[in-house]
Formats: sequence, structure tokens, C-alpha cells
Amino acid sequence: MARPYSPGPKQFVFAVGDGNDQQVSVGDPQEAYVAFSAFFRDRASDTYTISDEPSGQSLVLMPGQGVIARIRVADQPRSEYLKVDRVNRYVPSAMLFFENGYAGLDRFGQWFSDLADLEASPETRGAARAATITTEAAAVEEVARIWVESGIVDPSDQFYVFFDSHAVDEDRAERAELLKLIEFLGIERVDAPAGAAGGEVWVRTDPRLDTEMARWS
Repeated sequence: MARPYSPGPKQFVFAVGDGNDQQVSVGDPQEAYVAFSAFFRDRASDTYTISDEPSGQSLVLMPGQGVIARIRVADQPRSEYLKVDRVNRYVPSAMLFFENGYAGLDRFGQWFSDLADLEASPETRGAARAATITTEAAAVEEVARIWVESGIVDPSDQFYVFFDSHAVDEDRAERAELLKLIEFLGIERVDAPAGAAGGEVWVRTDPRLDTEMARWS
């Protein structure tokens, strides 16, 4: 469960590995975001680290590898990794970390516990991620997460459209995961209408998705 942002001043350390770390004390997540955005913009590095030392949590942005890592060393130590396909994903991930720490990034994408897993093809990563989801509730939540990133409801209210206006070579890992999950849930996929973008996935509305997507909207 995401922890609420603690009121009052909060300290973070920004680093790029050159020994010139920047310590900031901020009153809210937006202030932290503004400070880190300037730090990120003013330094050219393959790795940027944000540390919340009192909580034992950190976020590592690795543009050189196209990867984001989130780390916690207390309360069930864990490290997870996310493949980043678009450069505009890095700084928004920092905002989620400032708001709710490690847990704030739960819904940001496909996290893997082994960095080596990110070397697999997008289709393999997507299928592997789907295989870790074994309950209906978790599958419905994950489908909703994927939809909220770029999905719409068709004007007829009969279909959910995933990856609206996206090309087939975009979002390959998430599309592969989605196809496995809708199969697992028994949700009917339908042919996209003429003129739809090649990467779109159309499915019939389902009461389970209706409820979950309402929570995300």
C-alpha cells in the first residue's frame, strides 16, 4: 500500500556518481520535483540516484541503459527494474517517488526483480510479467493499469480500446502482457475497425473492468 507523504520538511539526496551530491530539504512533493528536474536537466549522466535515506528507499534512473530501478532496504528489502521505452518517462517517475516512495511506482509499468530479464524481447517480457499474475483480482487491476496509460472507451460504450492511436511497434511488452491477461480473464477481443491504428487492441466491456477502471479514472 502506498504510504502517505509525511507532512513537514523532507530530505532527499540527488547524485550522479561524481561525488558532487545535492542534498535538498523540501516541504512537499512538488517542491522536490522542481528541484530534481533542475538537477536532471543540468547534468549529463548515465545514472541519476534519488535517495530517501530515512526510509531506506531510492530511485535510480539509468538513461544510458534505458532502465529505472527502485530499491528499498527496510521492510522486506527488494530491488526491481523497469525497461523505459520513452525518455519522457524518467522525470515523471521521480514525482511518483516523491509522492509515495517505492510503492508510488507500483503502477508505473512492468517491474522485474532481475535486471537480466530486461534483456529479453518485449514480447517475452510481457508474457513473463503476465505469468506472475495468478488471481482474477490482480489481473483485472493490471489490465486497468495498462488501459489508463493510453486507453479510451469507444463512443458506442461497447468496447475498451487499449493503446489508442499507437503504432504496432509501440508498447510491445505491455501489449503482449495484455493479450495474455485478457485470455486469462476470458474477455473477448474483437477486430479493430477499419482505420484504427495498427497497435490498438479492442475488447468488449466487462463489468469487472468497468468497476476497476472507474477507480483509475
